[in-house]
Amino acid sequence: MIDEHKKRLGKGIVLLIADTGERAAIAAGVTEGLSVSAVDIVRVAAEKLGGKGGGGRPDMAQAGGSSAENAEEAIQAVINMLEA
Repeated sequence: MIDEHKKRLGKGIVLLIADTGERAAIAAGVTEGLSVSAVDIVRVAAEKLGGKGGGGRPDMAQAGGSSAENAEEAIQAVINMLEA
């Protein structure tokens, strides 16, 4: 799903936060040529969703959290990180 959205964007960042019913699933993808890591993105989002860490590659990463309840806050934290 992340790869498909990256193709549609051409250039940009994709952040997906899903509520699995029991936990939050976080995935991020970064297209080529951008100087931000998907790992950094999922780590920032996971922190707001009760998770720790996350991992993957600079162009695609995943993490988890205890709840997707604060998804808007997680998205805003990623936006703030990108603007800094």
